[in-house]
Amino acid sequence: MVLGKVKSLTISFDCLNDSNVPVYSSGDAVSGRVNLEVTGEIRVKSLKIHARGHAKVRWTESRNAGSNTAYTQNYTEEVEYFNHKDVLVGHERDDDNSEEGLHTIHSGRHEYAFSFELPQTPLATSFEGRHGSVRYWVKAELHRPWFLPVKLKKEFTVFEHIDINTPSLLSPQAGTKEKTLCCWFCTSGPISLSAKIERKGYTPGESIQIFAEIENCSSRVVVPKAAIYQTQAFYAKGKMKEVKQLIANLRGESLSSGKTETWNGKQLKIPPVSPSILDCSIIRVEYSLMVYVDIPGAMDLFLNLPLVIGTIPLHPFGSRTSSVSSQCSMNMNWLGLTLPERPEAPPSYAEVVTEEQRQSSLAPIGACDDFERALPGPLFAYIQEFRFLPPPLYSEIDPNPDGPTDDRPSCPSR
Repeated sequence: MVLGKVKSLTISFDCLNDSNVPVYSSGDAVSGRVNLEVTGEIRVKSLKIHARGHAKVRWTESRNAGSNTAYTQNYTEEVEYFNHKDVLVGHERDDDNSEEGLHTIHSGRHEYAFSFELPQTPLATSFEGRHGSVRYWVKAELHRPWFLPVKLKKEFTVFEHIDINTPSLLSPQAGTKEKTLCCWFCTSGPISLSAKIERKGYTPGESIQIFAEIENCSSRVVVPKAAIYQTQAFYAKGKMKEVKQLIANLRGESLSSGKTETWNGKQLKIPPVSPSILDCSIIRVEYSLMVYVDIPGAMDLFLNLPLVIGTIPLHPFGSRTSSVSSQCSMNMNWLGLTLPERPEAPPSYAEVVTEEQRQSSLAPIGACDDFERALPGPLFAYIQEFRFLPPPLYSEIDPNPDGPTDDRPSCPSR
């Protein structure tokens, strides 16, 4: 509450980005201003700031201790990342109402700059969840004698960057499963599911290309589907509370008995979501892509492919790397589906070595020993010519392919 001659107290940050949103990461300097507007002269003991970052979880569970007896168990835990205090005006002590050591602020608008540095150690990304949160804020407090303190808190965002251009996040994710349906003494044919995505790491706004094959040898009509799930896990007092949320989903065509459906890069877009939180001891936020077959009257057949939602998008070079690895790393015949990206061929010999370089490497040298005289040309020329030999012809098709190996049973003819 604003009292007396204090008209307003606000906090503004010196933003580091073009969007004018206060976003920082570990090691960054956070700076800004406390803006004070007064309608007349006031005397203050201090104007302070308090900056803090912490993760906190809290939930309750009902317990039964016997007949007609129940109680509520609270689970709380907290991790502090930093705690910074600074005095902008006046002195530290403000626990009395004495008139000594007061600072006079005249009528008008006043700005007081502040700055502090975030720790170099990894920080958890700002997050608001069902049973916990990760928050970072700056609070300003104006203390005057005989008045209640004027307080204002303003939050800022911290991102602990996750670069998806790392080998572990560029590796393809794949799996295959099969399910046989039974009804009393009758057994129908199997339902098989194979799915693959070209990498593990993505950023919000990207589309995941799903390559899948669904084969229905059962007697039922099934529907292939895919969905992205966010899993929030909260930890306190040795217990865990988990919340799973649907982020995005898609539906394929219904498959009747004996039919097969192939997804050749079916796209599922990632909406704006929080990045993965993997380094916090009490809160974890993870993502997964579930590719599954909806089977009426039975448990669904599903594959879970782990995802990491990062903050640094895919580099063009990483795109080529992931494309090559995703085409060559899996020895499954159904994965021979053509991906939309193709690797570039290496440069030709003429583009790398000019004619002048090649001719200069063949230039004779003056001094020749007996071994050189036995050769049609100088030894140095042979060495240089070998160094500039053109590479073998580039081919995107394996000249020695393995023989086809398909051990999966096919649907019986009907």
